[in-house]
Amino acid sequence: MDGPLYLPQYEELGPPEKTALMQTLAERYGLLFKGLRTFSRWGRHCTTGLFEKAGRELVPGDTVTLGWERLAVGLGEADRAELEEVRDEYAYPGTLEELIREDMAPVRQVTIAPMLVSRQLEEIGWEPVTFQDPRLLAHPDWLEDFRQHERAGGGGLNLVGCARFDCLDGQWQPYLSYDMTYPQLRELLRGQGFSLPTADEWAYLCGGGCRTLFPWGDGIDLDMHLRYFEDPEKKGTPYDMQEPNFFGLSIAYDPYKREVVEAETFTTCGGDGGCNLCGGMGPLMGFLSCSPHWKPEVHEDDMLDNDFDFCRPIIRVDTD
Repeated sequence: MDGPLYLPQYEELGPPEKTALMQTLAERYGLLFKGLRTFSRWGRHCTTGLFEKAGRELVPGDTVTLGWERLAVGLGEADRAELEEVRDEYAYPGTLEELIREDMAPVRQVTIAPMLVSRQLEEIGWEPVTFQDPRLLAHPDWLEDFRQHERAGGGGLNLVGCARFDCLDGQWQPYLSYDMTYPQLRELLRGQGFSLPTADEWAYLCGGGCRTLFPWGDGIDLDMHLRYFEDPEKKGTPYDMQEPNFFGLSIAYDPYKREVVEAETFTTCGGDGGCNLCGGMGPLMGFLSCSPHWKPEVHEDDMLDNDFDFCRPIIRVDTD
């Protein structure tokens, strides 16, 4: 495809040209084009196409600087106090910037190809079943745990490594857990015509080449509605970090949810499995792994954890 799918040229197109481009992409990749949508967030915007297949969005490519070296704006008072407490607790000898830099990927310039990207994280290792599924009926203890939980008026129930029961609009949906390795996930996606983003592609999708610590600035805005740091007055409202970003993606909003990326061995971005939060860290350190600049985590084995590992399938757009 000969077309302006890189951001500087793409943004110069008018709606008719963008629509024609989206329709061509839909035909090429077997998708249903549902229309153009404009997403604005944190001072940036992108008008992109929404496609039917699992909620894919077109993200134009670009040549951007990734990685983190120094604070671009500066820390707020609460963030500085939190980092100073961490520095004192661990007797860290360097500055606060040096403390942050320990966990950040180095600065580099990369060219990111255009992609069709899943708007939401997708689960790994959970199969929806019915309550009559023989594999579920073979474990009456699981069903008894569920019934007790339901009678107690509880929400969702996760029997780790076994089964899960979600309640949506008053209806319960059971799931069975199954093991999956990193190579198996990659092979499964390839069979469906998808790939995983690389760590560099993920950083671009998350931050768009921002030079601040987070896409919105250098720290955590305490007025944000953050998961795990709930303001009772904001209960029931969307979490700010989970709202679509300037590419229309819900990305890097929960430190417990690691995103699997393409690499030689099992690697994740966008979360640390909740390590900092479980360790009693505050909002900045708790969500630091959600920074687009956080070093990718390389894991020791290939077994995925379906409670913490998620994927974001992509299709790299051929511009030839």
